[in-house]
Amino acid sequence: MKNLIIHPKDDTTDFLCGIYSKLRDKTLITGDISEKKLIAQIRTHERVLMLGHGSPAGLISKCSIKDPYGYVVDDSTVKYLQNKKSNIFIWCNADQFVRRHGLKGFYTGMFISEVLEADMFELPCVTEETIAESNYSFSAIFSKYLAEAPDKLYHHVLADYGVLAETNTVAAYNLQRLYYNH
Repeated sequence: MKNLIIHPKDDTTDFLCGIYSKLRDKTLITGDISEKKLIAQIRTHERVLMLGHGSPAGLISKCSIKDPYGYVVDDSTVKYLQNKKSNIFIWCNADQFVRRHGLKGFYTGMFISEVLEADMFELPCVTEETIAESNYSFSAIFSKYLAEAPDKLYHHVLADYGVLAETNTVAAYNLQRLYYNH
């Protein structure tokens, strides 16, 4: 399966590299790319993994050709993602983007990956270590099942990350915000 990974360069989301680092057939976009070239890449790949920081409006890129902190994936790319059934949308509030556009695949709601976010959502006693354990475990678990069919990937990630959620408050929060739409 040809995989397109859109993971805008950002030190705070480097832990997500573990998801696709062992993936063989991949094209990785981490920096600036024109909308025309991005759409051409989306069209020629079977699955698109979109990872990083975002909002209900899309995936944010510090290196956006449009403007700094603009969107690399937004309403303008939706029609090219709609015919793909195994996309992966991992950014904060991707659920709102995916549902609004009726897209298919694995996606996240609010995903806490920093202490500041944990404080904002009033999670008790969250340390850098708690965050790191959740982040790196999530990426390792996701990577382990990335070759599976989308529904199996989803169920395996829920099961394995759920074990960590028993002792990690951040993982417990995030686990409740993992979704799959087929």
